[in-house]
Amino acid sequence: MGSQFMRFVVVGVLNTAFGYGCFALLMWLGMHYTVALLLATIAGVLFNFKTLGKLVFGQRQGNGRLWRFILTYAICYGLNLGLVKLFLLLGVGAYVGGALALVPVALASFYLNRTFVFRHA
Repeated sequence: MGSQFMRFVVVGVLNTAFGYGCFALLMWLGMHYTVALLLATIAGVLFNFKTLGKLVFGQRQGNGRLWRFILTYAICYGLNLGLVKLFLLLGVGAYVGGALALVPVALASFYLNRTFVFRHA
């Protein structure tokens, strides 16, 4: 599991760079930031599904697990939002709260992807 988690972290950095790169490119092409963010998010989720599946969990199947992956993203978003809100209630700023939420959200994402999305990969 240790090396798999390290691959998860490295691929996460790659996925973040890809998503932000899409957003920046679309903005540079003149798109409104809301449209650029939506399209970059869609491209990012599809790219992340493939990279996590193949590079981290060794998945060789098609797209049948995509709905589970999207649900996992939604759960992690809710967890992230809840943690940032909790930190705000505790008097911690949103920037610090968001940074503090990174580790538990990443661990939850890894666990959900390993057990729910790619469990038979």
